[in-house]
Amino acid sequence: MIAVIDYGAGNLASVRKGLEVAAQRVCGAVGELAPAVTVTSDPDVVGQAASVVLPGVGSFGDAAEQLRSRKLERPIAEAFMSDRPFLGICLGLQLLFETSEESPDARGLALVAGSVKRFEGDIKIPHMGWNQIEGPKGHPVLSGVDSGAYAYFVHSYYAAPSDESVVATETEYGVRFCSSVGFGNVFACQFHPEKSQKIGLRILENFVRFTINAAHPRD
Repeated sequence: MIAVIDYGAGNLASVRKGLEVAAQRVCGAVGELAPAVTVTSDPDVVGQAASVVLPGVGSFGDAAEQLRSRKLERPIAEAFMSDRPFLGICLGLQLLFETSEESPDARGLALVAGSVKRFEGDIKIPHMGWNQIEGPKGHPVLSGVDSGAYAYFVHSYYAAPSDESVVATETEYGVRFCSSVGFGNVFACQFHPEKSQKIGLRILENFVRFTINAAHPRD
């Protein structure tokens, strides 16, 4: 089962649909049963899932408060630090960090060292529309994604990791910013794969394969 976390702030229908389509494409091609995609706010379900997806739209502070009020902080941290595949999308990337300029008094999940900053300068905010993701590193979720591929963004803030080694892709928009992080079982992106057409579907298919391989490792 792939658990999509519901904390009252996320584009859940399109994320679930994108993952379901990806799962059917991956598993239908080899005649396997596709993993179920479950939208849930139950901490126990998140704790038992084969992989976890943290989506999100809205404000950093409100989302962090909702996660804690629903007792989701601990199962998210446990999934993040385990060997289970973990996918963060948009605000779901930002929430992994310690702080955000959007909500200075709020505390993020602090699973990735660094902060979230607001775009500045003579650019249109929010950053909305198609832009390139450059320099994909060798993470399984980015398999087959070329540097310069276009993905769909909607955001006014961007993640700034303290450790540059976790950066998987970068994007130019007034500043060169981290558009995704990837390491171990974790991949989290500022762009929306569920809205990014062919490249987005490829990323979701890769995440489904990553989930299946992690649940049933080959000798």
